[in-house]
Amino acid sequence: MAEKINTLSTKHLLGIKDLTTRDIELIFETADTFKDVLNRPIKKVPSLRDVTIANIFFENSTRTRLSFELAQKRLSADTVNFAASSSSVSKGETLIDTVNNILAMKVDMVVMRHPYPGAGIFLSKHVNAQIVNAGDGAHEHPTQALLDAFSIREKYGDVSGKKVAIIGDILHSRVALSNILCLQKLGAEVMVCGPSTLIPKYIGSLGVKIEHDLLKALNWCDVANMLRIQLERQDIKYFPSLREYSMMYGLNKQILNSLDKEIIVMHPGPINRGVEITSDVADSKQSIILDQVENGVAIRMAVLYLLANQRSQ
Repeated sequence: MAEKINTLSTKHLLGIKDLTTRDIELIFETADTFKDVLNRPIKKVPSLRDVTIANIFFENSTRTRLSFELAQKRLSADTVNFAASSSSVSKGETLIDTVNNILAMKVDMVVMRHPYPGAGIFLSKHVNAQIVNAGDGAHEHPTQALLDAFSIREKYGDVSGKKVAIIGDILHSRVALSNILCLQKLGAEVMVCGPSTLIPKYIGSLGVKIEHDLLKALNWCDVANMLRIQLERQDIKYFPSLREYSMMYGLNKQILNSLDKEIIVMHPGPINRGVEITSDVADSKQSIILDQVENGVAIRMAVLYLLANQRSQ
């Protein structure tokens, strides 16, 4: 039984909702070890040298894709990179056919980003490979939530009892849902803040606080996670203008300095500087945005390593 504690309870990473609290803690403990590796002169370990991983991105991505690729290289895995825009998908090939063709090349694991919610779940039922969800529509982005919570743990020593405000475009954000689920499993209190048009109706059923006043949210929280406005997902106007949104919900140094306590500021990126956050906040000592980027590689190394370990069991 003791051996089982060092394995994840799930074969895939499709969403935070599938992880137990112990799974999350195990990922964090493994990431701690890999973070030490990343700070060594030789930043590579042979852990996955017999594993082939396909990165399949049906949506544009820079940070997540590079972070996964770097994590795979640090673990000595073989990688195949696949961009849907330049593939047969644009000629009408189905998702299952595309992935099965890639798996025929003897791929063990698939890291996939897809514009449709549930694409990873669908794929996991139809192909014989482990699936890591790198973002599915406005549904989930589990590794982002894990690296965010890991960054809070690194800063405060523990996530339990911390108050985290997620501010901005909650409606179109996969980061928001995954963060809420992850933070709650680790014992944090969560508040969402933004204009009522960008707060989904169901959100109250998740047990989060809802606030429409930025200052009240900032005075309540220990951590402010600033989300960008996802204009590419918005088919109607949810607020009059970016300028007006920025005036109501943008975080600047003046507001940060006016608070009666020092909070930490996070952002999953990419940042729209001057909209949801100003440069002097993004680059301030209260910002842990670059820590998030660094921790992303360690977290993704941990996830890939732990999932690959199950293949031999």
